[in-house]
Amino acid sequence: MSTTVTRAIITASATEATGIAKNDVTAIGQRMFELIGDALKAGETVKLTGFGTLAVRSRAERVGRNPRTGTEHRITPRHTVTFTPSARLREALDELAES
Repeated sequence: MSTTVTRAIITASATEATGIAKNDVTAIGQRMFELIGDALKAGETVKLTGFGTLAVRSRAERVGRNPRTGTEHRITPRHTVTFTPSARLREALDELAES
């Protein structure tokens, strides 16, 4: 069974591992997410060494279908964020899958 790791769980783990006050860890984490979000909003690529890369990709307008009714509708163009795992993370996940 898989579990979801939340920001609160990450904060608690970082607090325990570093000995830094929970409020300080929360503030640092919040600021990091803000900086990542700002970079993505500016169209920049965010590389997190050993983890992966976040990039903004443009999706063109296209026609979609309701799978239940088959009715076609227009899907508007949009920007989306893609994640590409680093080689190290990909290798670690492959090892998990093999075991």
